[in-house]
Amino acid sequence: MVKQPVKGSYPVEVEREETTSAEPRPALRDSGRPRELGANEGRRNEWLLISFAASTNLADAVTRVTLPLLTLQLTRSPGAVTAVTAVSSLPWLVTALHVGVLVDRVNRRSLLVGAEAARLASVGVLLGAFLAERLSVPLILVVAAVLGVADVVAGIAGTSIVPAAIPKARWQRALARITGVEYLANGFVGAPVGGLLVAAGFAVALWAAGLAYLAGGILLALLVGNYAVRRTTEPRPAHVEIADGLRFLWRSTLLRTMALLITVMAGCWAAWIALIPAYAVGGPLGLSPEQYGLLLTCLGAGGVAGTLLVGPVNALLGRRWSMFADVVGTTALVGLPAVLPAEPASAWPIGAAAFVAGAGGTMWTVNSRLIVQSVVPDDMLGRFSAASRTVAWGMTPVAAATVGILAEVFSYRIAFGTFAVLCALLVYPFFRVITTDALDQAAEPNTA
Repeated sequence: MVKQPVKGSYPVEVEREETTSAEPRPALRDSGRPRELGANEGRRNEWLLISFAASTNLADAVTRVTLPLLTLQLTRSPGAVTAVTAVSSLPWLVTALHVGVLVDRVNRRSLLVGAEAARLASVGVLLGAFLAERLSVPLILVVAAVLGVADVVAGIAGTSIVPAAIPKARWQRALARITGVEYLANGFVGAPVGGLLVAAGFAVALWAAGLAYLAGGILLALLVGNYAVRRTTEPRPAHVEIADGLRFLWRSTLLRTMALLITVMAGCWAAWIALIPAYAVGGPLGLSPEQYGLLLTCLGAGGVAGTLLVGPVNALLGRRWSMFADVVGTTALVGLPAVLPAEPASAWPIGAAAFVAGAGGTMWTVNSRLIVQSVVPDDMLGRFSAASRTVAWGMTPVAAATVGILAEVFSYRIAFGTFAVLCALLVYPFFRVITTDALDQAAEPNTA
């Protein structure tokens, strides 16, 4: 899943220390931003990053389909199945802040390559256990945790590497393309491919995921440029730098509110993704693995549509309404399973809601990434991204575990309905804080 509140000078509405004439505020070129590459180098890197996004997200999609279905081979418990999603997302809560400090200190391309290597190794271990008939739920959970930590490293380093790899004039276009490819590979193509691969055999699915992670590492090695972080200050203790990132986020009303909104929406997505395998395959919808993959495809198809729509919608209605589509889509995503009859025919409207949610998620992601790319200094980007994602995505393991408990104790309808109500409550804070003026000021900051 690709939802995140996601560089530049200073954030909107941040309280700043007074400066004197003897200590002028540094200009943008002194903020530690890496040297911009030439046009040809930037285009080369852009397509390499797009290809990397396609490869690694395709592998992520296959593992996201494979791990819960592997768990269903061992147990039919909704709690056990949702635990896979909870464990894979838990690292965003417990490791992201320290990873952010690491991303602001270590070569970002090296971190991305290391994350791909960890993914490849974990999938290899799971494949070996499956072939040796030693598969167990605890092993699946360990692999899910390793993949989760690798996702944290790749997510924060991947966001932070864009300004060094691509000239600023191409940021919006590149971010839209990368985001679109993420949705395309992670959902529209990846989900049905994952379902088909599982139908062909779990070993085939795991082999394919491993090869895709290997291809991602090779693509990263071909990037042109220097991805070491140029810092304007000496590194300080990790807890101090973590506090810097959290403080930077908290002092901006706009960025703070965006993070809190995403906290709830990402929790709703996590709840849906965690519970939908048991609901769709082992529960009332009665879908096959191939049909389940097609259901997940609707998220990716909507994401691709959102990539095409974000420019026109921004131009016609403004960023505010483009981002509000995410609130609408996410509410529908978790709301329809709560109100529709628990029968196979409900798969069609649930898929339609997933499509709308995917489109809204893309439009939010492109706009929020552009805003953050514009207002957060390069040497703060890792820590800021970690702080915002810890706040926003830290809810996902809690949501995944909670929805499983609600389904076990009460029903699927109560589980989905609880998150639908939470998402509907976001309308008030969204329109109060996410104003047109605030978004325009953030997207085009005054860097003087």
